[in-house]
Order: sequence, then C-alpha cells, then structure tokens
Amino acid sequence: MRWTGRRSDNIEDRRGIGVPLVAGGGIGSIILVLAALFFGFDPSVVLQNDAPAPATDAPATSPRSDDGRDFVAVVLADTEDTWAELFRRMNREYTDPKLVLFTGSVQSACGIAGAAVGPFYCPGDHKLYLDLDFFRALRTRFRAPGDFAQAYVIAHEVGHHVQTLLGISERVMATRRNGDRTAANALSVRQELQADCFAGVWAHHANRTRHVLEEGDLEEALNAAAAIGDDRLQRQSAGRVAPESFTHGTSAQRVRWFRRGFDAGAVGQCDTFRAEQL
Repeated sequence: MRWTGRRSDNIEDRRGIGVPLVAGGGIGSIILVLAALFFGFDPSVVLQNDAPAPATDAPATSPRSDDGRDFVAVVLADTEDTWAELFRRMNREYTDPKLVLFTGSVQSACGIAGAAVGPFYCPGDHKLYLDLDFFRALRTRFRAPGDFAQAYVIAHEVGHHVQTLLGISERVMATRRNGDRTAANALSVRQELQADCFAGVWAHHANRTRHVLEEGDLEEALNAAAAIGDDRLQRQSAGRVAPESFTHGTSAQRVRWFRRGFDAGAVGQCDTFRAEQL
C-alpha cells in the first residue's frame, strides 16, 4: 500500500496510560455489558481481573512519532477525504471521527474495554479505539499479514462511524432492544457486513483517485476479512461452529461484502439489511 499522503490530526495517543478493568460489577461493567449487547462484542473477554497497565505521566495526546502511528494517521486521513466527498454527493456533511491509540485497556463512552476486545468503534463518542498490538496478532495469530490488511481493519471501524452518521446504528440499536438474542445477533451480522462493504467502498475510491493499491494489496484485505469470520474464529477456539451465535458474519460473507463494496464503489450497494442472501 502506498501510504505517503497527508496524516490525520484526529489521533489521540493514550498508549502507556493504564485504565483498570472493572470486574464483578460497578457502573463501568454495566455500561460495557450494555455496549456489548448493542455493538456486538462479548463482554466476557473484557470483564476480568486483569491488572491495569502501568500509568505514565504522558498526556493523552502525547506527540509520539513512530511508524505505527504514522500509518494509521495516513489511512485515517484517506478515509476522511473519501467519505467527505461521498457525503457531499449525498448532500450530507461528514464529521471526522477520532482514532484513539491505547495499550492494555481504555476508557470510552461505551465503557472500559481491554485489548482483548480488538479494535472497536463507540457511537457514544464517535471514536475508534485501536491497540496497535492487534496488527501483530493479525499477522501472527490470524495469519493475515500486510499493510492493506491493517488498513481494512481501520476502514471497517470507520464504516461503523458512517453508519452512525447516517442514522443506521441508532435504528439497529432500537430494533435489537426489542428482539431476542438470536434475532439481535442476526441483526448485528448485517450491521458488521455493511461496515465491511463500506470499507470496500473506501478502498475503491482511494485507489481510483489516489492509486493507493499495490500488487497483492486487495488479496491482503480479503484474507484479513476471511481470517476474522465468525465460523473460522469459532472453529479455531472451540472446535465447532454455532451459527446462531454469529455476530459478524462468516468468512465467506465478510469477503463477499468487502468485495462488493470494492467492485461497486457505491454506498447504495451496501444495503445488507434488505439483502435476501448475505
């Protein structure tokens, strides 16, 4: 991936600033459980007795300069440029999200989350949260190496921000509150697959206007999408697959919807909620 463009200023660097994880109750855990219910992650992976990361005296926006931060700043800037133009075409205004870098655990408007949750987006504060160690796990544990695989992860979370700005997330939350767990999971799958499709839309326009893709980049993104499908993750962790508990979609579905967004480059092609077949 060619990532020599401008760098976004919408980065909060909280690395090295520890936040205790809440266990056994309290406001933080309640908020996080609610966030998990609405936003599709398992609260059990963060509500545990992990020791907090050591705190430092560094400010929350410490001016670090390193390859990891520079990379995510370039990718985030590219998503800003792409979605600002796409929203302009829809006669809407795009508001940039913030991207928070953290290590260990972090406080968000959706509660306190540990790195085990992986990258996530919180609609309550319009921020993306990312522990850069996830990229190492993506490369080693999930066997999905490459800088464009990492860019796909960021673009997917930005896709959730787009859903929030378009009012999709609010409608999904309202519907999930009135359904049972199986129905809620099925709705979550459609929301996640749409975020994959939106990531593909970004990649389409970023490549067409700024020629960011190099040989093999698209395959890196598709490999990453496949690596974090619910069926593959469940098979790896539990040795079996439980479709009724899916929250993000199968590997094949995630690949299909990212590819659909990439090929079409149109937001209107990402309506997973009306799709008869995912």
